Amino acid sequence: MNGLGNDFVILDARKHPVAVYPAMVRAIADREDGIGCDQLVRLEPGHGAGMDIFMRIWNRDGGEVAACGNATRCVAGLVIRETGKAQAIVGTKAGRLLCTASGPDRVTVDMGRARFDWREIPLTRPVADTSEIVLGLDPADAPALFGPSVVNIGNPHCIFWVEDVKTFDLAEIGPVLEHHPIFPEGANISLATVIDSEYIVARVWERGAGLTRACGTAACAIAAAAARKGLASRGARVALPGGELDIGWRESDDHILMTGAFAHDHDGILPPQLLEPATSHALTPATP
Repeated sequence: MNGLGNDFVILDARKHPVAVYPAMVRAIADREDGIGCDQLVRLEPGHGAGMDIFMRIWNRDGGEVAACGNATRCVAGLVIRETGKAQAIVGTKAGRLLCTASGPDRVTVDMGRARFDWREIPLTRPVADTSEIVLGLDPADAPALFGPSVVNIGNPHCIFWVEDVKTFDLAEIGPVLEHHPIFPEGANISLATVIDSEYIVARVWERGAGLTRACGTAACAIAAAAARKGLASRGARVALPGGELDIGWRESDDHILMTGAFAHDHDGILPPQLLEPATSHALTPATP
């Protein structure tokens, strides 16, 4: 499946458990020798009353992450089609997410509240105002990047406000910024240009996945951070290389609502060599 080109291999383990190893994720995600994807998602039965399904997410580098907005829309779309209901509750390591059908192949996800405190992002040192922090980065062959906003939307995000997102070689600077010492868990790195109060253009380097055509949590982070800085309204459209997401930051409870499309590409059976990497005897299964 994919959400605006952010693509996923989804393993349905609701009836039969499937062990996931980091090397297995990397083999499946490899675009030359594997299936090719940004993230691998494992579906499990809902944990607790009211939860329709639980999803676990691994980036293409084999590292597990707590949240993925585009994957959540895809999984919610599957559940809504299966049940015929208008809503689905999807469980993640970042929390339970209420998802609502909002049109043909479109879903709105309540992503919860943005976290702005430096301890919740997290950062390695105290920062009084996370709407603009100091990193001290000055790329040699590009205009200086400075004063990024940082926020956690299920995972850490760092947003640089620039005049033109195409000015910078994000493939080169993304890995450096992702592993900057101030981010103990790494961070998703975004470049964002505010066109007007309701329209923002962005590009994203996703932690553990690299350049991506779309990142749902990044779009939420960008919209919330822009509104917090007074650069945009609480309702804005974020344009990514793969398409657009409508983001609303609700005043009544500060929850962020993300609306966008999802697509089911195809079903298939994974070759055994991708499920049992040659080095699996030296690996430890991912945390259950």
